[in-house]
Order: sequence, then structure tokens, then C-alpha cells
Amino acid sequence: MTSEKPLAGIRVLDLSRVLAGPWCSQLLADMGAEVIKIERPGRGDDTRHWGPPWAGDSQEAAYYLAANRGKQSVAVDISRPEGQALIRELAAQSDVVLENFKVGGLAKYGLDYDALKSLNPRLVYCAITGFGQDGPYAHRAGYDFMIQGMGGIMSLTGEPDEQPGGGPMKVGVAFVDIFTGLYAANAIMAALWRRQQTGRGGYIDMALLDVQVGVLANQALNYLTSHQVPQRLGNAHPNIVPYQAFASLDGNIILAVGNDDQFSRFCEVAGRADLAQDERFSTNRARVAHRTELVPQIAALMASRTTDEWLNVLESVGVPCGPVNTLDRVFDDPQVLARELVQHLPHPTAGEVRLVGNPICLDGQRLNANVPPPLLGAHTRAVMKQYLGLDDATLQSLAQAGVLGFSDEAD
Repeated sequence: MTSEKPLAGIRVLDLSRVLAGPWCSQLLADMGAEVIKIERPGRGDDTRHWGPPWAGDSQEAAYYLAANRGKQSVAVDISRPEGQALIRELAAQSDVVLENFKVGGLAKYGLDYDALKSLNPRLVYCAITGFGQDGPYAHRAGYDFMIQGMGGIMSLTGEPDEQPGGGPMKVGVAFVDIFTGLYAANAIMAALWRRQQTGRGGYIDMALLDVQVGVLANQALNYLTSHQVPQRLGNAHPNIVPYQAFASLDGNIILAVGNDDQFSRFCEVAGRADLAQDERFSTNRARVAHRTELVPQIAALMASRTTDEWLNVLESVGVPCGPVNTLDRVFDDPQVLARELVQHLPHPTAGEVRLVGNPICLDGQRLNANVPPPLLGAHTRAVMKQYLGLDDATLQSLAQAGVLGFSDEAD
């Protein structure tokens, strides 16, 4: 692989904060884009303060570190006319602007798409909101947890109402924000490719609710096809049986039988070859119809051996299975270690930070930016000098007026 990454030469002006936007821009930075993260002087991205835990003895929250690798932090007060002018100058020299303000929130600053497009017709502008730029909810604020509820995923996640602990359950990470960031990055790259063909930029309208509905995937089609509302099944699968977690003799194990041949092999090594011959269970279609009769029998079988015993015997005959790992076990897993999914980077105040690497492997190398998440304002001086030509006296004057902020660390 050459040293030049796929998005080398692309400059992203990132006005977003928290997770969906920063997740998008971190992915772009990993792929080689130059990302200039604009933050409020003295405060910065909200997630800088969402701790504990903190990185070492620093005041950088782990949450912030998760989504800001590879960026330059420039502290500018965009509520001030002087700050707005600086952002417009940077936008005129950028390929992408990314923001997640409320609908119309940047128009009052002259930083909306129409204003910036007049300065830079090639600009790709991506706006992330809770509900999109139109529709009856457009002006509402949107947050991951509430969107998980509104968009249906919580009606599918958790144990059935009649079971102990039954009821709606959110996904354990900010599922909608992360998917929105991934969709936004894909949309930006598509718009950049189109620009290469046509010479014009474009406006991307990304909404958390749109994304949540979009990733309902097979469950959405289950409903649209049958008009039957899917219900919570705990760890079971609506379309495949057996495909769920079972208690073993000493823990839990996931059995993921994806076809009839795998089911037959499972029954053989479990000592119940008769189950695969039973017409109620011989095909996946029949197993789904008779899950309430089959699953208790499989549960009794799985409880008879330890997790490791099951893993060994099932893997030997090609039946997909796996343990339910806690995160300490995840990051000690030999496959995770072999794939180098933990990245170690030096940090100016924490000494070293451990980050989760980019899952994309291109030409045998991980697409990881090799710059740690920046301190607030760490690059203000350098960016303002390099791109806007401001001298030290002007920078000092703007800092004293509160328009700019600098890190205590050297740029």
C-alpha cells in the first residue's frame, strides 16, 4: 500500500459535535482527509467533559477520545462576527463542511449551505439533524436514545413483555449516532466522486430518524411484507431457529445455525439426531413455526456441557457458535489481538491513549489516522497562519477578544 491514503488532499471543515458528526469525520480522517474540528473556545465539544473515565491524569473523557482521532482542533467563537468571517474563509478553502446544528441554526451566522456555496460552488455540505430539513418534526432536537424509541429498534430489542425483565431496551451503544456517521461518510464520498465528474458540490440532508428506520433491515421488511408487527424475542431471531444465546453448564453460548445442514450436524454431535429427522424441525421454515417446541429441547442440551466443550465440538463440525464475551475478554481475544484492533497513540497530557482502530483494512494495512484526538485549540494558531495568513499580533488580538482559543500545549 502506498503511503498516500484514499482521501489525501480532501479538507473537511467539521462544525459538528458529540457523536454522529465526529464519528463521520473521524472515518474521513482515517481515510486520509485533513479534518479541521471547530470548537467553542474554553469549552469545546461537549463530550470532552462526559466522564469519568478520563484518559490518565488528563481531563479528556474517554467518550471524546472515541470519535476524534486524526483531527486538528481550532477554537473559534462562531457567535461573533469575527469568528464567522474566519469560518467563511476556511470554508472557501475546504472540500467538505460537516455540521449538526438544528435546522436553520447556522443561517443566522451566515454559515448555512446557501451562504457558503456562494463562496465555494464545489463545496460538499453535510447537515446532520434529528429529523431532517423538512417534515412536521424538522425543528425538534433529536438524540440517539429517543430516536431508538421513535424509530422502532427498541420495540425489537429486549425480552418479550411476558418474560422476566421484559420490555423495550435500547442498544448498549449509541447505535443511531454511529450508523448516521457511517451513512454520512458514505454520502460525502459519493458527493465528492460526483464532484469529480461534474465540478459541482452538493447538499446532504442526513437525519437520525431516517437512518434508524433505514437500518431496521429485515425486520422492516418482515412488517411491510406481512403487515404483522414484529415483537421482541430477546436473543432469538425472527426468521432463523435456532439462532440465539443459550445457558451452558458454566456460562452462555451463542448458537447460530444458519441452514438445515448445520442443524443436522448440531443434532448429531448433541446426541439428538432424531430432531433433524422430525418433520417439525427438519427445515428452517418448520423450525420457525415450531420454535416453542424445539427451543426448550435445545436449551436442555446446551445446559449439559460447558461453553468450551460446546465450542470445541461445534467448531469441529462447522456449526457457527461463540461465547458471550465481556469487554475485557473481547480485547484479550486472540483474533482481536491478531487483527490489531487496538491502536496505541502518544497523547500530550495522558501519556498514551488506547483507541479502537478502524475496521477497514486496505491493501493489508489498517486505515488508522496516526494522530491522537487533539487538545482543545491545539491547532488554532497553525491553521490560522497556514490558511488565513494571520500574523501573531492579529491572533493575539482575536484571542484577547475571545474570538479564538489556544491550547496550553504547543501547536
